Amino acid sequence: MDSVSRDKLKQRSVKRLFKSFKYAIDGIIYAFKFEQNIIAHTIICITVIMLGMLLKIDHFEWLVCFILFGLVIATELINTSIEAMVDLICPKKDPLAKIAKDTASGAVLVFALVSVIAGLIIFVPKIVALL
Repeated sequence: MDSVSRDKLKQRSVKRLFKSFKYAIDGIIYAFKFEQNIIAHTIICITVIMLGMLLKIDHFEWLVCFILFGLVIATELINTSIEAMVDLICPKKDPLAKIAKDTASGAVLVFALVSVIAGLIIFVPKIVALL
């Protein structure tokens, strides 16, 4: 595709802006329909929010929680897109395809583990103080 036709496709407009939001929402809906891990992450987020309200965490702690919620969910969405792309490009089992999918899943796991550690740092002292 030459640069002129690409530039024409990429022209800015309100209609194009709204379409881009629709496509993003479609992607999120797809993930919630077909990816069980995003449901698990969402349930954990809701649980943390309820625990945070119960234990009255401060503004900075809320900020940390919400940044981590976003990172875990966003990484799960990126993982889903990588898995779909790998499946499209390489429908048969292949060691390199496995590496791509496994490392993308590993990225989600890293963010999830960091989130658990941050959650423990935030919530354990508050729970201990209640006891």
